[in-house]
Amino acid sequence: MRIARFSVDDEPKYGIVETDDPLGLDGTVAVLDSDPLYRPVQLTGERLQLADVRLLAPVIPRSKVVCVGRNYAAHAAELGNDVPTEPMIFLKPNTSVIGPRDGIVYPEQTNDVHFEGELAIVIGRICRDVPKERVDEVIFGYTVANDVTARDLQKSDGQWARAKGFDTFCPLGPWISTGVDVSDLRVTTTLNGEVKQDGRTSQFIFDIPEVLAYITSFTTLLPGDVVLTGTPAGVGPMLPGDEVAVSIEGIGTLTNKVITRD
Repeated sequence: MRIARFSVDDEPKYGIVETDDPLGLDGTVAVLDSDPLYRPVQLTGERLQLADVRLLAPVIPRSKVVCVGRNYAAHAAELGNDVPTEPMIFLKPNTSVIGPRDGIVYPEQTNDVHFEGELAIVIGRICRDVPKERVDEVIFGYTVANDVTARDLQKSDGQWARAKGFDTFCPLGPWISTGVDVSDLRVTTTLNGEVKQDGRTSQFIFDIPEVLAYITSFTTLLPGDVVLTGTPAGVGPMLPGDEVAVSIEGIGTLTNKVITRD
């Protein structure tokens, strides 16, 4: 099931998407009566064309976006870093979240903004100290993410809060997919139509059960919190005017354009 958050006349709604188009440009959405993260799915009977709605970020995390750094060996190597011996965790603020087709704002403080396509986990229930064998119980579904990074600030600051946390630096979308086997999905990122990243979730250093067990060993996750699972090799710079698209097979494609702040 694909669950979208969308707007018509600026009113946010939720719905179940029916489409064969990973971009969400063609198909229909069956409107729900409320946010399915907090209430059982209930259809209103209203059905809209996807072409007539604006897809929004499928979730606005209640408290945080938790991210795993260097979770692909080839990505660690391309930046000259060692492979971590345990998950490397950092946070992005929920104010960094934007949706499909929203603009990624290029900050004036940086000269080196990179794309990082990733699989994202949407948490479905309050959880702490989750054992590996029970992580499926706390996952609501999966979406596509771009962990936008000011690479020069990441290096100069020595910690990643600013480099990863600018407004618009966490695009999510186009929807949340439930019931997906994510153990071996292809993750690709294109820049202006040219493939830059091409990896698979089976290449994770730390798989999803390991990641969620580790994160919940020290912090409580809330419904709607999002976990970014790491990016494949091939990260690189993008500039204002560029269009970046992250695709994950079986889920969809998240497309955003880089813009300047006017």
